[in-house]
Amino acid sequence: MKRYSAFDPPEYHQWRPDPELVREYRQRIEHDHRRWARVQGLGEAALLDIYRDLLLTRLQDIGLKRWVRQGVISKAWLGVGEEAVTVGCVAALDRSRDVVIPMIRNAGACHMMGLALEYGFTSYLGTSNSPSGGRDFHYGDVARGVIQPISHMGTSVTIAAGAALAFRNRGEDRVALTWAGDGATRTAACHEGLVSASRWGVPAIVVIQNNQVALGTRLGEHGAGRLEDLPAAYGIAGLECDGNNVLDVYAAAAIARERCADGRGPAIVVAETFRMGGHATHDEREARETFPAELFEEWGRRDPIGLFEAYLADEGIPTSVLAEIEAEATAAVEAAAECALAARGDRPAPEHAIFDGITEGGVLHPLAHRSVAER
Repeated sequence: MKRYSAFDPPEYHQWRPDPELVREYRQRIEHDHRRWARVQGLGEAALLDIYRDLLLTRLQDIGLKRWVRQGVISKAWLGVGEEAVTVGCVAALDRSRDVVIPMIRNAGACHMMGLALEYGFTSYLGTSNSPSGGRDFHYGDVARGVIQPISHMGTSVTIAAGAALAFRNRGEDRVALTWAGDGATRTAACHEGLVSASRWGVPAIVVIQNNQVALGTRLGEHGAGRLEDLPAAYGIAGLECDGNNVLDVYAAAAIARERCADGRGPAIVVAETFRMGGHATHDEREARETFPAELFEEWGRRDPIGLFEAYLADEGIPTSVLAEIEAEATAAVEAAAECALAARGDRPAPEHAIFDGITEGGVLHPLAHRSVAER
């Protein structure tokens, strides 16, 4: 993948695959027969789809960071370095019927579930054609299986438990999946959601996206004990995976989904990864001061896209094929950003701040602010 010195973390600028890490990448999935069976079930087309989704997710973040530097927006919440946790999980779902509740760093889940790429940009601009009609830069589309997140960390776990309860009560073969950061696991809402999901035995998957830090507080400082021990505490099946190995994430999520689909209750997937930036673009310096430089260097060597590229090369996929996919993904993201900028002046009128929940096709209806009689 092309590296962008102005936008990528410095550890990615001259990135080259470490042979030892490349070996560990493959060994991680081959040494677990259950996971290896799932990965072997992926054909070349599916592997390349995963690669495309990783690129689209990274490039969308790069596009937003470019906007910050250009003064188009003031800040952006990015998931650089964590893309595999999003892409691997969604790739394991039945996207025609399952539901996801992403955090803002899981924005890649939106395009994977079928939402337009430009929504990742219009939502930041607050334009009338954004999914929320300019009300909120968190976005989703229930009609496409994406429940819009909110800023209150941990709350999505209770929502996932509720959605999964509805699926079970209606006899639907569907699964609800959400992500929660390491810091969110310390919240009451997360606890309540896990207790409910466990007690009800519903088809819900909670992915603990352990990126080592909650806002600016390191993992060891905002809680005691290992996150890997949480599943047992709630009586929920638990799986662990390397959050920078998209195939390990995929296999763990696929096993979790099979468990849910078989009626064996919820599952927790603990994915260890690292945020290669600040809580948002405005505090990247603070993030660099929070951790030693050696930790950024260590995780920088484990770029999830670079390691997956090395895996694909070992599988015999030509570099020219990957380059073609990258060119297509780059063009798609650039077109999405341009489309969003073209509507930059289309701001919603003040009265549109009133929302009565009327939607059309999962997207806010343009007349939603009006009374029923006016509509």
